[in-house]
Parts: sequence; C-alpha cells; structure tokens
Amino acid sequence: MNYIQGFVLAVPSASKQAYIEHASKAVPIFREFGMTRMVECWGDDVPIGKVNDFRTTVQAKEDETVVFSWCEWPSRDIYQRGIQRMMEDPRMKEMGEMPFDGKRMIFAGFAPEIDDGGGTEPGYVDGFLIPVAPDKKDAYFDMARRLAPGFLQSGATRLVEAWGDDVRAGKVTDFFRAVHAADGENVVFSWVEWPDKPTRDAGMSQVSQETPPADMPFDGQRLIYGGFMPVLDA
Repeated sequence: MNYIQGFVLAVPSASKQAYIEHASKAVPIFREFGMTRMVECWGDDVPIGKVNDFRTTVQAKEDETVVFSWCEWPSRDIYQRGIQRMMEDPRMKEMGEMPFDGKRMIFAGFAPEIDDGGGTEPGYVDGFLIPVAPDKKDAYFDMARRLAPGFLQSGATRLVEAWGDDVRAGKVTDFFRAVHAADGENVVFSWVEWPDKPTRDAGMSQVSQETPPADMPFDGQRLIYGGFMPVLDA
C-alpha cells in the first residue's frame, strides 16, 4: 500500500493560477525523488466550524482560499529519502518564492489503512482531518470499513483513510493543533473522491441519512471537513 504526504495551506485567492503553476513545476522533481502522484484541491465548500475548521487550521485570511493536497509515494522509506533529497536539491530553491505563506502550511506523513476504489481522476474531493486516540485506532478503522461501501454505492470512486505516522509539531500551526488534539491523540488524514460535484452533493446527502454508530471512536465536534475542486492531478 502507498504512503501519503498530506498538506493543508492557505493561498491568496488572487494567486490561484500562480499556485497551480508553482505546483506544476515541482511535479517532475518530486517524481524524480520517487513520488507517484500529486493532487492539489482548491477550497469550494469549506464550512466554518463551531470548534475548528480548515480555515482556522492554517489561519486563513479573508482573501485566502484553503488548499487540501496530497502526494502519494510507493513506501515510507522512499518518502523519507525523497524528502531528504528534496531539501538538498538546489532546484527547489530555484523555483522562486512560493505564492503563499509557507509558515502556515501544514504537512505530514500518513500510513493508509484503507484505500478503496480508485482508477479514475476525481472531479471533486471531500477532505477530512480527524482526532483519534491510539486505543481507539482499531475501532475507528473498523467503523470506516463499514461505512466505505456506502460511499462507493452513493457514487464515490475512492475512499482513503490514513493514520498519522510522521506528524510533527510546527512553529505556527500543525495537524495536532488543527484538530485540537488532546494528549496522546493522533490525526487521521482522509479523503473521498467523486466524479463531479453534483454526484458528490447527492452522494453525501444519501450517506448522511445513514444512522451513525452509537459509540463514535472520536470526538465528532473536532472533526474537520470540506469540499474541494481538484486543480492539479499529476
């Protein structure tokens, strides 16, 4: 099973095209380091939460849009070697100034526990960040496996649930602070791929009608979710 490098960042809305071009320039270098896929998704349906949300995760300003992104790697070892090579490669610096505030970007490595579906390029993505305690890990993924068929039957093409594996504290923000993680809690990085937004809207409506588990293995009030439009899939 692949390894996931997950990102959340805030990009000035007016710099959307500049961001896409910047990410596109990085693709061939990342691929040289072993990455197999990069997906960049532009915030489209990102609600404001009562406790936390994607915007507060990266301290997004009014004129900024949240980007939910991930890179897929063949293994954890290749990911780690790739990251090291990336930091040492002068071409990364030659790409020029990033069209966003890198200090507020959060990123980490995640080990997939569930990867169902796939094979088609998504037209819409729902992204999730979930705080889960280690002693609830098995219960969480058991629940996710039970729910996955409902998403796929409702039109989703792929569902991924990945356990925090290389999640570090940041100076400004990080995945732990994003979900207000309690001591010892980990973070799940998850997404659902759909063929298009109308299918997603109908599918999510159908899935939401299902009865949730009586004993949720995480604090649902701190779950972060949002809908995103893919702008790069390479």
